[in-house]
Amino acid sequence: MMRELATGSLKLNRDLDRYVEKALEEGRPIKIGWGQAGDEKPKDGEFGVITHLPEGARVQCLGNLGDFSGASNLGGTFTLLGSATSMFGAFHSSGRTVVEKSVGDTVAFKMNGGEITIQGSVGEAAGAGMTGGLLLVRGHASGEIGSGMSGGTILVMGSVGTNPGIGMVGGRIIVSGSCPPPSDGVQMRSIKKSEISEFGDKLGPLGLELSGDALVLESEQGTPEISERPAAFISEGFEKISLVPNEDSLADHTPLDHYTLILSKDSSSPGIGLQIPWLLECESADKWEGELLQGTPAIVRTEPRDVDLLLVDDKSIQDAPTNLGSCAGLVLDITAFPGFNDAQIEAILVSLYSRMSEAGIVFLRGSIDRLDRLFRLVTELEVDGAIVNCASNGGTRMAASLPKIGLANRAMRVSEIGKFVFLEMDDPPEARGILIALAAGCHGIVAPCLGDAEGELVRISSELRGWMLEIGIDRIERIGRRNLRAIDFETAAISGLRLVGFERPLPMWLEGR
Repeated sequence: MMRELATGSLKLNRDLDRYVEKALEEGRPIKIGWGQAGDEKPKDGEFGVITHLPEGARVQCLGNLGDFSGASNLGGTFTLLGSATSMFGAFHSSGRTVVEKSVGDTVAFKMNGGEITIQGSVGEAAGAGMTGGLLLVRGHASGEIGSGMSGGTILVMGSVGTNPGIGMVGGRIIVSGSCPPPSDGVQMRSIKKSEISEFGDKLGPLGLELSGDALVLESEQGTPEISERPAAFISEGFEKISLVPNEDSLADHTPLDHYTLILSKDSSSPGIGLQIPWLLECESADKWEGELLQGTPAIVRTEPRDVDLLLVDDKSIQDAPTNLGSCAGLVLDITAFPGFNDAQIEAILVSLYSRMSEAGIVFLRGSIDRLDRLFRLVTELEVDGAIVNCASNGGTRMAASLPKIGLANRAMRVSEIGKFVFLEMDDPPEARGILIALAAGCHGIVAPCLGDAEGELVRISSELRGWMLEIGIDRIERIGRRNLRAIDFETAAISGLRLVGFERPLPMWLEGR
C-alpha cells in the first residue's frame, strides 16, 4: 500500500479525521480540493477516502475519487463535486451523500440507511445488497440494478439496463425512464399516487418530479429463491503425520524458547508477542482474567485490547474505526467480500489502516481454496501476513494442504520477504499440531478456545516444551520438514512427506530445511 496514490489517500484520511473533530467543535464545514487562497486543487484518484463520517460532519470535496470512497457514512453530509469509480457509498448507514457527476459500478453496495443522490449516471449493480435507505439516481443506470436487495428504495429518473432487480427479495426499484422486463421473481407494476407524493420533497429541489408513467419493481410474493453456500470444514487434521526427533534429545533443564514475535512492516513497531504460537480467536478478550491471559494477544470481533487484532468483515466494517485506534492491528477477512477485485480490497484497507496506529499490524484472512490470490495480495499490498482458513467446501485433509501452502509460500516469497503465515483451524490445537504447522513452514495456528483459556495455554506450553526436549530443538523455529513423517502410504502420497521407515521424501514436497 506504499504506492504514491495509496500514501496520499492515507494522508487525506488521517488529516480529515483531525479536521472533522475540530470542525464539529466549531460547527463549520470542511472543504477539500481548494487551496488556502481558494484556488482549485482537485483530488484525482484517491481511494478509500472520506469514509465513516460521523454524525454532524459536513464535508465538500472537489475532484474525482477512486474505489470505496464515501463509504460507511455514519450520519455526516458529504458532497462530491466530481465523480467516483466503483463501490462509492458502500455500507452507507446514515446521513446524506451527494455526487455531482457519475459514479462507477456497485454504488451503495449493502447500503442500510441514509440517502445517496447521484446527479449523473451509475454503473452496473447499483444498490446491490441494499437493506435500507434511499438511492436516487438522476441519470441512467446500467444492468442488474438492485441485485440481491432486501430493503430500501432505489429511484432512477432515467432508464435502466438489463436484469433489473435480479435476486431481490425485498425493497423496491422505481424507474421513471425505460425499463426492460425484470428478472424471474420480480414483478413490475405502475406507480401509486401515494408514492409520487412520497418522493415529491426529494425531487422538487432537483427540479424533477415523478409522473404516472413510472414503474415500480418489487419481489414477487411467495418464498424467495435463496442460494445456500456449502459448509466448509476440515475432514482430517494432523492425525496421520508424526514428529520425529533429531539425532539427540535435550537435557531436561535446557533453556527453551517458544516465543513468537509478530512485527509489522514498520520498523518502529513493538509488535505483539505470543508465548506459544497460538493466536486465540474469540468474540472479545476484554473480560479475560489471569496474569497469563491479560498479556496474551487474540483475534476479536469486539472490544479489542491494546494487544488484540480486530477481525473486520462485511458485518463489522461500519463500526471498525471506533475500535481500531485502541488495538494492535486488524485482520481483514477477504472471504466476506466476494466479487471484490484487488483495487477494491486495497481501498478498504486504506480506509481502515488510516484509522490505526502507523505501526499497526495488518493481516489478510482468506481461504485455502483461493490461496494464490491471498498470498499475492499479501505481497502486493505490503501487509504483514496471511491467515489461511483451512476449512474448505469439500472438507480439507490437512496433510494435503501443507505442501499446497508450502509451494504457494515459496512461489510468492511470502516468508522470504518477512511476512507471517498462520493456519486457521476449527478446533483448539494440540502442541503436536502446532509443531507440525511450524515444521511445514508456517508461523503458528489460529483457533478458538472452547474452555478454560488460561488452563489450555498452560497445558499446551508444558506439552510444547516436552516435545521440544524430545525432538532436540532449543528454539521453536529450528523445527523443519525433516522432523515430519507420514504414518501411511496414502498420507505420504497426498503430502509428499517421507513415509515412516523410508529415508527419501516423495517428489511433491519442497527440499527439506
